[in-house]
Formats: sequence, C-alpha cells, structure tokens
Amino acid sequence: MKIKIVTIGVYGFDEANFFEALRKAEVDTFCDIRSRRGVRGSTYAFANSMRLQARLAELGIRYIHRKDLGPTKVVREKQAAADKATKTAKRKRTVLGEAFIEAYRTECLAEFEPKSLLDALESDAKVVALFCVETAPEACHRSLVANKLAKTFNLEVEDILP
Repeated sequence: MKIKIVTIGVYGFDEANFFEALRKAEVDTFCDIRSRRGVRGSTYAFANSMRLQARLAELGIRYIHRKDLGPTKVVREKQAAADKATKTAKRKRTVLGEAFIEAYRTECLAEFEPKSLLDALESDAKVVALFCVETAPEACHRSLVANKLAKTFNLEVEDILP
C-alpha cells in the first residue's frame, strides 16, 4: 500500500475551510495525534473530539486516535518554557524548541513503530492526515511524526495550511 501523508493544524482555519481543505486533499483517513483532544474557545469547537469525529464520519473520512504520538505533559512543558524564554505566544510560534524536539524524540518517537500506524489503516487508505492544532507544521510535533514516516517508508508529505 502506497500512501500519502498530509499534515494539518486547526489554528487559522474556520470550520468550513478546514473540512474543505481535507476534501480537496482527498483525505480518507484522519489521524489525531493530540494527547488532549479538545481546543479552547468557540472558534475551534469543531475540532473537539466528538464534533470532529461526527463531521468526519459525515464526510466518509475514517478517524483514528494515536494518543501515543501526543506529547506528554513533561514534553509540552519543555516547549512552554522555550516559549516563555522567547516571549512567544503558543499560537504565534513558528518553530519547535530544541528541548521539545529532543524530549519528543526520546519519549515518543523512540518507542513509535511506524509500521504500527500503517498496519492500523484500512487496506484502501490512500491519503492520511496527521492532525494537531498549530498552524505551522514546523511549530508542531506532527512534522516530526511525518518526517519519521516519510523517511521510514519513502512517503510523500504535504502540509495543508490555512
């Protein structure tokens, strides 16, 4: 099975454009890699787990949750410290801090077996979206997961931006 990986965050999208972007990218499988599957505020309420899953089902897009790929509290705290040191608001971050990257690789990616993700897909999966919240993929752990999948299986990766 040859698949394509796309990455998408919710920040910067409104509900209609978010789901339209998934449709245009021909996503058939949506992989939520958040450890906490809620988003604060009414603007992004559509990305809260139950609403998100219901809308994806209406669109015929399969949903899977890989909590093991979500950064732990300790890892998230490393990024929060880096953001504080640079006085960067979370939603304005454009890159991940080195401490976060190292901790995420050690705590999450070291144990992640990429084949386990592919094995969890339906046999007809063609386009898999890795989802978290940040706008820029470089500011989100989804880019680290996408890079590992791309290198392991020589897969194409496309980032969907608002």
